[in-house]
Amino acid sequence: MDYKIKGYKPEKLFNFFEDICAIPHGSGNEKALSDFLVEFAKKRNLEVYQDSSLNVVIKKDASAGYENAPTVMLQGHIDMVCEKLAGVEHDFEKDGLDLIVENGVLRANGTTLGADNGVAVALMMTVLDDDTIKHPALECVFTTEEEIGLNGANTLDKSMLNAKIMINMDSEEEGVGTVSCAGGMRYSMLKNAKREQNTGYVLSLSVRGLLGGHSGMDIDKERVNAIKLMGRIVNNIQSNSKLVSFAGGTKDNAIPRECDAKLLFTDKTEAEKAMDCLKVISYELNAEIHPTEPNFALDFELSNDTQTVNTLCDAKSFINAICLAPNGVRRKNPNQGNFVVTSLNLGIADTECEPMRIVFAPRSSINSLQDDTVQMLDILSDTFGFETQIAGKYPGWAFSEVSPIRDAFQKSYKKLFNKEMKIEAIHAGLECGLFCDAMKDLDAIAVGPTLCDVHTPDEHLLLDSFERFYTLLTDVLSSLS
Repeated sequence: MDYKIKGYKPEKLFNFFEDICAIPHGSGNEKALSDFLVEFAKKRNLEVYQDSSLNVVIKKDASAGYENAPTVMLQGHIDMVCEKLAGVEHDFEKDGLDLIVENGVLRANGTTLGADNGVAVALMMTVLDDDTIKHPALECVFTTEEEIGLNGANTLDKSMLNAKIMINMDSEEEGVGTVSCAGGMRYSMLKNAKREQNTGYVLSLSVRGLLGGHSGMDIDKERVNAIKLMGRIVNNIQSNSKLVSFAGGTKDNAIPRECDAKLLFTDKTEAEKAMDCLKVISYELNAEIHPTEPNFALDFELSNDTQTVNTLCDAKSFINAICLAPNGVRRKNPNQGNFVVTSLNLGIADTECEPMRIVFAPRSSINSLQDDTVQMLDILSDTFGFETQIAGKYPGWAFSEVSPIRDAFQKSYKKLFNKEMKIEAIHAGLECGLFCDAMKDLDAIAVGPTLCDVHTPDEHLLLDSFERFYTLLTDVLSSLS
């Protein structure tokens, strides 16, 4: 393989990351990468286990002198969020990523990079491959379907694990140790809709160019939600029209960047009035949104066509539900620097599937507030005649007053870089909660190199940060004797 990343050490770390990028591994499509890891382990005579969910556990014996140290679990997930820019031709089911290296930054050409959490996979492979590193007994745990509900970590048989220490590598900022996270779930509103054929003037609308982002890490950044915005636009012009389609977002845990809608008018005059109204709306939205989202664009065009449309009742309930749907931060803690405690993200809205659906990702580190969010969504669903479905529910991870692994990372970071490591809780979900819930007295931390704009096509990895983090990880492992 002709590797593109050059000049960084250890070379194998970056080679392994490129190997991963060459294998399609979106959520639900992890078999090829899972099998690749099994073969990787067998070639090195390492104990390996693969379960029916395609989770992989690879074990490596302790180095000489480390036999009596507590077993360490290194952990990350092998699936990635598959997002691409409109117009980019890329099949995430079949195609490897087209990598671009510029000025020490790695990104993919028009798609997500999958550094979340491919960096963890490459880090574990490198540690397993290198017999010169000093370390306690290792259990490297590669989980599946993290991005769609921590599914792999939830189903993994944790009784096979002996670890007393867990180093999760799904954090996204160098020099930060995460020690607590929120719990979450996927909440779906579903409705069987009736459709009928109509001929008339079809008004096609598209929202493009929004920043989007991670529904946990970026939820407090006031980024515009494309679905909420399109619901607002359609609500302003839908009078005397019928809804042909409405489709926005692809992942419940990604703030939607794009949304499309089509309306059918049987009267040409009404269609032209809607076009005039859109010109005013577009002007107002540009003034409102461009200061924080400079690439925002609202496009629309009119054509004559025959389309299948939703009934007026179903269309009205769908659009009204979107307009009234809660979205964004619901509660902050002013005593902890306005840390986000409770939020939800309206991540998917689609009338073209059966049943039509509106999907949210609620998060909270306080169970009672999460319950309150669910009750609010239940009322919204009942008001507009939707059925509800909850899936992918996972626990939060509580802060521990005493943590030797946290102390070890702080000590190594200070020694290596002459800086203090920041310790924080995050609003995003991490698999640490599931492992700590199942494994008594597990001492855990989440760490990683700097990743930017994850879950979007702008995702990128700072290569020197990746290099430094590997140095930190191996130094910590060697300190655990």
